[in-house]
Amino acid sequence: MVRPFDIDEVFPEVFPEVVAGPPRRRRRQSASSAQGLAVTLIADYTVHTRAWLPSGAIVALLGEFGVTSGAARTSISRLTRRGVLEGSRQGRFSSYRLTEDAATDLSNGGTAIAAVGADSDAWDGLWTVVVFSMPEQESTRRRALREHLRWNGYAALYDGVWISPDPLPLKGRAELAAAALGAVTVFRAQHLELQAEADRNPVEAWDVPGIAKEYETFIDQWSPLLPRIAAGEVTGASAVRTRTEVMDVYRRFPVLDPMLPVALMPPNWPRRRAREVFVGIYDGLLEPAQDHVRAVVAGVTDEPCPDIRAHTVAHMASGVRRDST
Repeated sequence: MVRPFDIDEVFPEVFPEVVAGPPRRRRRQSASSAQGLAVTLIADYTVHTRAWLPSGAIVALLGEFGVTSGAARTSISRLTRRGVLEGSRQGRFSSYRLTEDAATDLSNGGTAIAAVGADSDAWDGLWTVVVFSMPEQESTRRRALREHLRWNGYAALYDGVWISPDPLPLKGRAELAAAALGAVTVFRAQHLELQAEADRNPVEAWDVPGIAKEYETFIDQWSPLLPRIAAGEVTGASAVRTRTEVMDVYRRFPVLDPMLPVALMPPNWPRRRAREVFVGIYDGLLEPAQDHVRAVVAGVTDEPCPDIRAHTVAHMASGVRRDST
């Protein structure tokens, strides 16, 4: 399976072997790696068309983020080796686009991103519980399984016991079976309170205060831009940088936040406000950012670029699909 992004960008530290309390994870909202930035940038304008982009245009766009030419070309090369991009060469000129697998993964990820903040209390009160056992010497496989679970919204309640409020669909069962390659058992169960100090609420598997802090940091950082965007003051390269950077931060929330019903979360849970800020910036900058990306690419190809198309959050929610070619 192609993973356009690295789980370590969301959870930089190695997963602990034993979770004895709220997970102690050092989260960050700083700039992503050049590879992560490149994927976000390319996906924002080509995920539904898989348009070819000249390498020179990709390098130029990344340069507007402060990425050096050498680092940009290295990122393109590594993304190609990872199966995220595929290349085409005509003479001395190279172009790249998202692979079919990467575009599908990014489209699915876009649906999850767009769902953040679209709160619903339609939860049946059941937890999906994944229990697994692997020999200690199988550390690589243990980490791979944990990475798979983390990407799919699970958290460790105890070592070898991971939970999610969401049902496990048939496709998810097949993916879990392929990732586990060991003894694994899955339940869909209800938490029974023991009315005792020893009882641990499943919600405690997530660092709820830490998640709230991430949302609050996002709101504080990005909301001051909304009046300027509404006034049409953010244009050109600045529009592209802002739109890409806000997505690069916000895309982490589907992995960080279990999306539990608001009724289970602390009062004034900031998820919905964070969504409002994100939509205001991402959708508000669609046209000026799209125009700039097209201009940069046209400056390399000397041709119009109708296949470069930005999308709104609503388009992501409905599932951005690649046009037939």
